[in-house]
Amino acid sequence: MSDISALTAAVQAFRDARDWRQFHSLRNLIVSLNLEAAELLELTQWRSDAEIDALPDDPQAAEELRDECADILLLLLLVADKAGIDLTAAAYAKLRKNEQKYPVDKAYGSRAKYTQLG
Repeated sequence: MSDISALTAAVQAFRDARDWRQFHSLRNLIVSLNLEAAELLELTQWRSDAEIDALPDDPQAAEELRDECADILLLLLLVADKAGIDLTAAAYAKLRKNEQKYPVDKAYGSRAKYTQLG
């Protein structure tokens, strides 16, 4: 069993022990995923880049950062499970697509979108 499969099984067991599957429509899971992403974003609100870069060095801020990232990952696993998506296969497929969109010789060191690469 892969780490992703094991983690998916663990979050499913957590959900099922609480009878929360009834609330987990695909729409609700996607909304919740975005709300959690907003909570991660909130950790950066009104802070300079230097302050944000220092978050991992502060124990409390690092814990908040870990917790929000974990919340996002757990909800993403539930979204993928609900939608029948193999996240590992999807991620590798997306990397292959991005390799085509952003060839090293054109994208190296550039922040341009693939439609802007020469």
